[in-house]
Amino acid sequence: MSDQTDSSLRPARRIRFNAFDMNCVAHQSSGLWRHPDDQSHRYTELSYWTELAKLLERGTFDGIFIADVLGTYDVYAGSNEAAIRHGAQVPVNDPILLVSAMAAATEHLGFGVTAGTAYEHPYPFARRMTTLDHLTNGRVGWNVVTGYLPSAARNMGHDDQREHDDRYDHADEYLEVLYKLWEGSWEDDAVVRDRETGVYTDPSKVHEIGHEGTHFTVPGIHISEPSPQRTPVIYQAGASPRGVAFAAGNAEAIFVAAPTKEVLRGTVKRIRDALEAAGRDRYAARIYTLLTVITDSTPERAQAKYTDYLRFASPEGALVFMSGWMGIDLSQYALDEPIGNVRSNAIQSVIANFAAAAEHGHEFTVADIGRHGAIGGLGPLIVGSGEQIADQLQEWVAETDVDGFNLAYAITPGTFADIVEHVIPVLRERGVYPEVYEEGTLREKLHGRGDRLPTEHRGARFRVGERLAV
Repeated sequence: MSDQTDSSLRPARRIRFNAFDMNCVAHQSSGLWRHPDDQSHRYTELSYWTELAKLLERGTFDGIFIADVLGTYDVYAGSNEAAIRHGAQVPVNDPILLVSAMAAATEHLGFGVTAGTAYEHPYPFARRMTTLDHLTNGRVGWNVVTGYLPSAARNMGHDDQREHDDRYDHADEYLEVLYKLWEGSWEDDAVVRDRETGVYTDPSKVHEIGHEGTHFTVPGIHISEPSPQRTPVIYQAGASPRGVAFAAGNAEAIFVAAPTKEVLRGTVKRIRDALEAAGRDRYAARIYTLLTVITDSTPERAQAKYTDYLRFASPEGALVFMSGWMGIDLSQYALDEPIGNVRSNAIQSVIANFAAAAEHGHEFTVADIGRHGAIGGLGPLIVGSGEQIADQLQEWVAETDVDGFNLAYAITPGTFADIVEHVIPVLRERGVYPEVYEEGTLREKLHGRGDRLPTEHRGARFRVGERLAV
């Protein structure tokens, strides 16, 4: 590819970045923990996370999106042995405990924290997120996941996880409870801190939520006072039909993964159509697609770096991930066998993506999936100089209507440092990437409409004023 692209492929549309990481080794680049320049083994050190946060803030990233699982990948070969051997997201530590330290080291960077709805009651979870929103001065987002690993369900005392769509039904009520606590319990002026009268909070302005539902009964008040955003920015990553419907009512930022532009274009359109059908603006949610970038000062140096990384990548480790995500034991298939449109109770959109790619003439065999996923996971991988990468990023935005990229790493923090050094200056020169942060909370930075949920968002109907008017 040439270092220059026709100006028609450079629309004046802002490109947004999130860094994609996890409190474990190698995250989605199985085997790359062995590379001498990779520092993911430092995930147990607080300094790794604070240094990474500072690097990302220098690059004006919207935030760091921290993934999580509560079980092991034991679908592949019917055992977790391969996952443990390859370090496939095990061992893994809690993501939420990282946020306060990273927030103290930065001023603007946002934090998208993954937490599931399946196994923790919403009442204590509401307090935890409110606390983080206070301590970060409104820079917290919550990535809502419903779970997909059977091993997590078993270790939480269940025979198996709920059926796919049932998990979203449960999550719908989970969020209803949270919206009532975050939005509907405390009036804005409830905390008075009146030293003369000795009243800290006006009891008449704190309200019990009185929730009685199918899954939860929560009669009382939220025990934390309102934080800068009240409700953290809602992130969501499901792209199945039920997941898209859930996102249409709740999500303010959506993460997707697609192997090709054609597949991504269809996914983005479905999401934007669903947002509109739910009474929201088509662009009410920022859509980030998974991508891995390998770059350097010249195309030749970038390609050499990629070749070097391939020496450490583990296709079998990738198949361990893919088996868990798809809910299918890929060890039972021949390497040259294509994966059809099979039924799954795990992440249905993964299988749908491969099926859609086949419809566009790109059929994935098991071996293809292993190679494709070995560096960066489900998303595409692009290699080139900063100019070449910038060209391709702008093409993806122009051709798919995506807002930005959830950037996975090959090695950390090297992949992110390379993007900051080689890609971001080019994008800034072209006027499509910010030099500095806007002021305000994470919600304000993402959407420019204030710190609180917009009125058309599902959660806004549970605001204390709305509830008292009923």
